[in-house]
Amino acid sequence: MSETRVDGTDVRTAHQDLHSEQGALRGEHPGRSRNPVIKVADLAWLEFEKPDLDRAEVFARDFGFGVAARTEGELWLRGTFAGSPCMVIRKGRTSRFIGPAFRAAERADLDRLARATGTAVRESDVPGGGRVVDLLDPSGFPVRVVHCGEQLPALPEQQPLLLNVGTNHRRVNATQRPPREPSRIQRLGHVVLETRVFTRALDWYLDTLGMIVSDFLFLDGQRERGPTMAFIRCDLGSVPADHHTLAMHLGPGTGYVHSAYQVTDLDSIAAGGEYLKERGYKRSWGIGRHIQGSQLFDYWRDPDRFMLEHFADGDLFTRDVEPGWAPMSTSGLAQWGPPATRDFLGASPSPQRVRDVIEALRGDNEMDPARLFGLLKAANS
Repeated sequence: MSETRVDGTDVRTAHQDLHSEQGALRGEHPGRSRNPVIKVADLAWLEFEKPDLDRAEVFARDFGFGVAARTEGELWLRGTFAGSPCMVIRKGRTSRFIGPAFRAAERADLDRLARATGTAVRESDVPGGGRVVDLLDPSGFPVRVVHCGEQLPALPEQQPLLLNVGTNHRRVNATQRPPREPSRIQRLGHVVLETRVFTRALDWYLDTLGMIVSDFLFLDGQRERGPTMAFIRCDLGSVPADHHTLAMHLGPGTGYVHSAYQVTDLDSIAAGGEYLKERGYKRSWGIGRHIQGSQLFDYWRDPDRFMLEHFADGDLFTRDVEPGWAPMSTSGLAQWGPPATRDFLGASPSPQRVRDVIEALRGDNEMDPARLFGLLKAANS
């Protein structure tokens, strides 16, 4: 449904000018819930298990994280911004993603959420304390909603370089030498998940956590069947929020795709990438600039094959901006940069991927042959 701003402009027209050539057609998914249980304020952190915390810490420092806390069984990682840690890695038998934790805007939101979902509020194990509600989303991911106690203090920033642009000469009698060092992480930006039950999972995040959609993607020739990917942000009202805090797409598997961490600027991304390359890490895709979200990006694999992204200069939207709609395609992933790699797209065949496809086509979910072929077509378009 279209809305009108106080200045008389139509929000649907405004969103087309801002970020998408297409808006919703009549009857399509509105991209937000009429009466959500709560409205989360942001991602708090992501949870992983890994068998080797020493190796995980080496990569974390090389990638640009700071260490907030370390015990024999847990590694808490942070950025330079004040707030909560942005990742916890617990010692486990295998390397696996557990799930995301979202930050509640107010302590009372946890009570409201617990009553609505039949769960309980308990003490959190985050450094500094706090309270948490544990949920399970329709895909099977454990989802925590937390209200943290003590906040981590800010750390020194990696300063952006002064740039000479056109006739605006900010740097005179000084050379430009970005240091070859890790791209210092500022904060956790977003996580991307794959699911076989896309519509159910999407509605759950909108209805339960009050998130709203920035952009929908659909399969070419199958728009009438609904979207197959959504870039979802927090609803902070008139306060600008990241274009996406969570992104989800339909696929034959259920799992983590990547997570993204903000750094200072393009030089931080590039110099940090050289630092990682010199230490033998594998770049998955980059450097480039995305279309949905507009951020500069650079994707890397850690020693356990998890994909992590350095990003900078992403879009920020208020609640006024309605969802854009666009077809899924590999060419539509970036405005500029090298072609998306098979590694980034997850297009390299593997026994696990074959098992995922067979299981998905046999199961009670949203995958069927038409959707599968549509996804394959999008990956090659």
